[in-house]
Amino acid sequence: MRRNAPIDPRLWRASGAVRRFLVATVCCGVVISGAAIGSAVVLAHVVAGVITDPATRTLPHWRTWLLILLVLWMIRVVAQWLQVRLSQRGASAAIADLGGQVLRSVTAAEPRTLARRRDDAAFVVLRGLDGLRPYFTSYLPALFLAAILTPAAVVVIAWYDLQAAVVVLVALPLIPVFMVLIGLATADRSAAALEAMTTLQARLLDLIAGLPTLRALGRAEGPGERIGELSAAHRRSAMATLRVAFLSTLVLELVATLGVALVAVSVGLRLVYGGISLDSGLTVLLLAPEVFWPLRRVGVEFHAAQDGKSAADKAFALIDSESRITTGTATVCAAGRPIRLENLSVEGRDGPAPNGLSAVLAPGEVTVLVGANGAGKSTTVQVIAGLTTPTTGRVSVGDVDIADLEPEPWWHQLSWLAQRPVLIPGTVAENLALFGELADLDSACAASGFDEVLGDLPEGLQTRLGRGGVGLSLGQRQRLGLARTLGSPAPVLLLDEPTAHLDPETESRVLQAITARARGGTTVVVVGHRAPVLAIADQIVEVASRATV
Repeated sequence: MRRNAPIDPRLWRASGAVRRFLVATVCCGVVISGAAIGSAVVLAHVVAGVITDPATRTLPHWRTWLLILLVLWMIRVVAQWLQVRLSQRGASAAIADLGGQVLRSVTAAEPRTLARRRDDAAFVVLRGLDGLRPYFTSYLPALFLAAILTPAAVVVIAWYDLQAAVVVLVALPLIPVFMVLIGLATADRSAAALEAMTTLQARLLDLIAGLPTLRALGRAEGPGERIGELSAAHRRSAMATLRVAFLSTLVLELVATLGVALVAVSVGLRLVYGGISLDSGLTVLLLAPEVFWPLRRVGVEFHAAQDGKSAADKAFALIDSESRITTGTATVCAAGRPIRLENLSVEGRDGPAPNGLSAVLAPGEVTVLVGANGAGKSTTVQVIAGLTTPTTGRVSVGDVDIADLEPEPWWHQLSWLAQRPVLIPGTVAENLALFGELADLDSACAASGFDEVLGDLPEGLQTRLGRGGVGLSLGQRQRLGLARTLGSPAPVLLLDEPTAHLDPETESRVLQAITARARGGTTVVVVGHRAPVLAIADQIVEVASRATV
């Protein structure tokens, strides 16, 4: 990773907005540099003329030159305003582009990978990438201006006074040297501060999500100490970065001041002894600050840009990561076709789970996957759904490997009930139709027992739910998910612990509906271990990991 590189080439390759921003910034930098040098030359000429020739001390004599000077100043101001405006637009577009790529990459990952990257992705998208705004609005414009104005000003100084140019060239390299040394220290501190902030935000989000449960158990105050420790760690890291930033600014200001002072002393002494004309001396004195100012500004803005660069590093790590859902081009009709698992293994944290699983999931039958916790039952369902890539072995529908299938058409043939039904903020009706309109809503609600829940809701189907189904109990959320799954006309049903949180009467009703779907020719795969679930099985498949074998 090119953390200390002035410009990360991945940024302009990743976003068209960045490329347009860079072109506009360079153009504005050229205009600003030309106006700065031109105004210095004109101002020096006017002042020298007024001082050396008393006859020209009238406004009409210098009217044209003063008008030129005014125009150059206005051009510089307008160019700087335009550069700031374009920088803000470019920063917003680049942050949006990069955030969108992070979201697409992370959400395209396999479920297990997504769970690991959730906290990093949430921080990068919600807060981290906002740190790129100073990078685009301050650091890069200063960097391009230094690359254009500083050498141009040195060339003009050499044209008027070669000795002053030599003094500038001797003092000038000190600023980049100190910038590199300071940058090496600041980059690591910024990365540490970003890591501390990511951990703190993840803990806070988990705490907020689990706060109702903690309050119910009387443990709401428990995580406070840990949050305080993380907050203190972030504060110490941020203060350490600020100390380096203030000290580095002092050093850069001192070096730049000494450089300009050396030029001023050299020019002043030679003016006294007649070694240089007043016109040339004033031009050099006016241009000397323009040589050091852009580099000094780069050093100052460098610290503000480090948080954004660290966040960009993490964003590109998420974008470039592996373990994405494989996409094929084949299509297949799952209706009436068996699903074959052949020596299926998926590498997990504690070894393969499942490990060497083989089975035939026949249409018209209820197949129940059983096994110990962590054996890989849910992972097997994810492989069948095409969300997880097997390490070894294969899963096929008819003669077509699921890894070769185009995802969208295959997913439309599945109805999957996860361990925790997916519920979004919105109405009950919107959640029931989340994965497509149900063939018979009333029958689906009756089969799952959700019709009783609807009767108790204040606004029925138009009752609004919060995040994760807030407004419903666990059992009611399970019934909603079952209604959505059983009401789907999909030829393949994947049910992970479908009777969890249900009372015996509702469980019996749901199992009867599942059996009826199977008898109608649907391929039904159920993850379960309860005796009533095993009782409806036409086939029981033992799933084992290497640790449980």
